[in-house]
Amino acid sequence: MAKSNEKAPVENTKAKKKDKNKKPNIFVRMGRKLKETFSELKRVSWPSFGKALKSTGVVLVIVLIFLVIVTGVNIGFTELLEYVTSWGNVG
Repeated sequence: MAKSNEKAPVENTKAKKKDKNKKPNIFVRMGRKLKETFSELKRVSWPSFGKALKSTGVVLVIVLIFLVIVTGVNIGFTELLEYVTSWGNVG
């Protein structure tokens, strides 16, 4: 009889460990994640409209500058390639 009493607590602890390791279903997890997301969004310090507009303008100007530079380099390399390949046709 003593052996049966000793095994009961061990089985209970195993069952408790299984319950702790078991994940909640997908909908519960999605709900928790959504709650956390909205909670974080409430704490965000959002920029004013003017600041956002100014930052967008700066980004667009930088993109245009790089566009001009990359296009210039591309045209330069194209001309150089045509010049180098035309050497073989001259002789």
